[in-house]
Amino acid sequence: MSRRDPHASRLYAWEDAVVAPCDRSLVPFARLQPLVDHVWAEEGLRWPPRVRPLPRQARRTVARATRLAIEAPAELPSWVLLHEIAHALTADVEGNHAGHGPDFVAAYLRLLVRHARLDRAMLEATLTAAGIGWTRSGGAAPPRA
Repeated sequence: MSRRDPHASRLYAWEDAVVAPCDRSLVPFARLQPLVDHVWAEEGLRWPPRVRPLPRQARRTVARATRLAIEAPAELPSWVLLHEIAHALTADVEGNHAGHGPDFVAAYLRLLVRHARLDRAMLEATLTAAGIGWTRSGGAAPPRA
């Protein structure tokens, strides 16, 4: 999805205003795979996506993810890594994904609360204020692959 997508644009603005100020940690590339592995295992899943370098020609992309891979630069804010893991959680190996829709937001919210230790009530209130919906049951069950 691009910043031209209204769901993505609203979510990115919310992240910049709410999430980024709460978590300024940067994770070097060498530590990304162990963190992905940890989060994946905590979700009760096996076979996490592989972390690989973001291609140099992806100049406007911070990071990107599919069910099978997360592409990242030399270092990445931890909340961006959680964003990309949420994409991997809500995608399947055929390339179908939840984009930045309600299932994605629910998975991302769950990861922010559990792994970044952000306050759920604050996140939910600010998501509501920003007009961003999420699946209230906690998101779609992660695909088993």
